[in-house]
Amino acid sequence: MRNRNTIITTILLACFGLLPRAQAVVPPPDGGYPGGNTAEGQNALLSLTTGGFNTAAGWSSLLNVTDGSFNTGVGAGTLVLNSGDKNTATGAAALLLNTTGGNNTANGAIALLNNTEGDANTATGESALFSNTTGSANTATGESALYVNTTGNFNTATGTAALFLNTTGNLNTANGYRALLNNTGGAGNTALGYFAGQFLTNGDDNICIGNDGIPGDVGTIRIGRDFIGATYITGIFGQTSSGGTGVFINSAGKLGTTTSSRLFKDDIKPMNKASEALLALKPVTFRYKKEIDPKGISQFGLVAEDVDKVNPDLVLRDKEGKPYSVRYEQVNAMLLNEFLKEHRKNEEQEARIGQLESTVSKQEATIAQQQEGMEAVTARLNDQATQIQKVSAQIKASRAIERIALNQP
Repeated sequence: MRNRNTIITTILLACFGLLPRAQAVVPPPDGGYPGGNTAEGQNALLSLTTGGFNTAAGWSSLLNVTDGSFNTGVGAGTLVLNSGDKNTATGAAALLLNTTGGNNTANGAIALLNNTEGDANTATGESALFSNTTGSANTATGESALYVNTTGNFNTATGTAALFLNTTGNLNTANGYRALLNNTGGAGNTALGYFAGQFLTNGDDNICIGNDGIPGDVGTIRIGRDFIGATYITGIFGQTSSGGTGVFINSAGKLGTTTSSRLFKDDIKPMNKASEALLALKPVTFRYKKEIDPKGISQFGLVAEDVDKVNPDLVLRDKEGKPYSVRYEQVNAMLLNEFLKEHRKNEEQEARIGQLESTVSKQEATIAQQQEGMEAVTARLNDQATQIQKVSAQIKASRAIERIALNQP
């Protein structure tokens, strides 16, 4: 830092050396001292030794600076204990207790009053960053913004009392009247709007836009208050996102997707007959009222009040507990169960039919065999009958011959 100060000092002296020689003003400037220092007021720059380009205006301003440079204190008691560099204080008691902290800017009465070693802080507004001691890189704009902050770093508060109670929290951003008002140690929070995130205390990585937040929130995004009537977001309709899942919203306004992993489920058991409630549902066609759908497009679905009478578990309810919508994704699961039940019935019937066909085929084969056997028996009987007829004919012929022989003289 000293090297940087030397460079800046050299540049300033060189610039002044190039200026044309001017006649002294009458009366001469009051409070000008060697090394580019300016002091005006009782005890201003009282302890200065080798420091340069300091400006002190007001009672005891920059009282204890010795070799510090590029500090500006305007107002009674500004930077009274300072020994650091590049601090700017404007307003009574601004940066009053700063000792070695550098690159701080305080504009407003008692702004950054308690800062001692914190660096690169900017406080604009009465009492802004009032309690800060060693916290660094904080920006507070507004009366009492970051008022209680002591060691928190990299916080940005814009608005009266924004991040008022933050003490050790880091990387918070609050824009709006009393935004993140009660945050004490939470980090990485962002709040936009009046009273936004006012109920957050120690939770981290929350985003509140026009929403009060809820104590205990961690990594939660909350947008809007209860009286908000509608939400419009462009850039979604007409855009395709493949391989994802549908987004749902519950009556509390929480967005999310359904989870199907066993890890998230208890009491898993077959649906069995529970899905038979679908058989009592009454699908209808309808049109939404004109204030909802001015075009009056024909719709297909169910009426929540009717479904509630059949199975209350299939209904979504509003904040008053009244039927509001139908859990169509659950209906789909129940339809799948009924389909699988019918499919199993069909498979069983086909199996039975297959068995019957096999039995019939066997019976038909047996009958065919029996018919073949009967035909063979009939053929043999026919052969035997033919043989018998032949033998009978032969016998008749023999008897005729015998009679003829007996009748001869």
